[in-house]
Amino acid sequence: MRTTTVIVGAGHAGLAMSRRLTERSIEHVVLERGEVANSWRTERWPSLRLLTPNWQTTLPEYAYDGDDPDGYMAVAEVVDTIARYAKHVDAPVQTNTTVESVCASGDGYRVVTDQGAWDSRTVVLASGACNRASVPACAAGVPDDITCITPIDYRGPDALADGGVLVVGGSATGAQLAHEIHLSGRPVTLATGELVRMPRVYRGRDIFYWMDQAGILDERYDALPDIARARHVPSPQLVGTPERVSLDLNSLRAVGVRIVGKLGAISDGRAQFAGGLANIGKLSDLKMHRLLDTIDEYAGFARDDSLRPEPTALDADPPLSLDLTSGEITTIVWATGYRPEYSWLGVPVLDRKGQIKHDGGVVTESPGLYVLGLPFLRRRRSTFLHGASTDTADLAAHLAASLA
Repeated sequence: MRTTTVIVGAGHAGLAMSRRLTERSIEHVVLERGEVANSWRTERWPSLRLLTPNWQTTLPEYAYDGDDPDGYMAVAEVVDTIARYAKHVDAPVQTNTTVESVCASGDGYRVVTDQGAWDSRTVVLASGACNRASVPACAAGVPDDITCITPIDYRGPDALADGGVLVVGGSATGAQLAHEIHLSGRPVTLATGELVRMPRVYRGRDIFYWMDQAGILDERYDALPDIARARHVPSPQLVGTPERVSLDLNSLRAVGVRIVGKLGAISDGRAQFAGGLANIGKLSDLKMHRLLDTIDEYAGFARDDSLRPEPTALDADPPLSLDLTSGEITTIVWATGYRPEYSWLGVPVLDRKGQIKHDGGVVTESPGLYVLGLPFLRRRRSTFLHGASTDTADLAAHLAASLA
């Protein structure tokens, strides 16, 4: 089979790219290993909600039109939105088709699937950034009687064993799971390193409203001195709830979650945590105030600390180790990030960490190859669902020019 462009993945990014190519009358097919929005259907926990408000859920030719613009979509709503979008734009999706290899061939690429092979001049990799949980090597030292899971496997606190839970990682995922698990009655210890703290609501508006209006979400990848670091900054400690509450170390401590430093090693059954937890809190506060200063400057407000969150308050002498053989901990949740999975990619464009080398989504070492759906791909907003609109507009233009 032959087409001009093969898009791998029918999530929001792949479908947005499909719409952009249709607008330019570029023949293409979208290949999906499961159903549309497969990762949202099979690899997300039931209580998860988007970090961004509903009004920000936009895609090419789609804008939120529901009755709760300031709410936050639950997983089932995200799946429904993406599925309806696929039908709305009449995307040429071939579901239940697993891509087995992508290799250079002639003047383009050969994409081999379990349903046959496609030859195309261009390929867009939109398979996502969260295909596999990133678990540190020290996990090998966990005692055998402790259950280890990742957020991809997590389906709610009721599925966990009784007893204490160690959540490793304090970004959005780790903070949310620590809070939810603790409210189920299980004692929770949260081990955290670098944090991105921000209030859910600032001066009466969602923080994403201000970040959008102030142009923060439009900061470009090619305007930063260290884009590699920017792409690995932890996701902000936020949660989407009807009450629009803030989630941070203060709120976690208030409900009884024990906070410790970054997990450094597991040796002889003991988890060892880094010192300097207080400095982590201070640094997260400093970065938060810089963000709020930028917003105040944009809006013409004078700084008013009474409108800002209280400083992070942590135990003066948090534990530096934890005996994993004592029976106190029965489950460890590795909320230590995700990584894409490219074992099927036969084009030599990966760096030593298995990440695709690209320039804002353009894989320069392999002309005609593009990547979508990665954090800070072209702009800061790329990390979030609505970022696919601007990213695909840029990349579709580049792809069309390369064909011409």
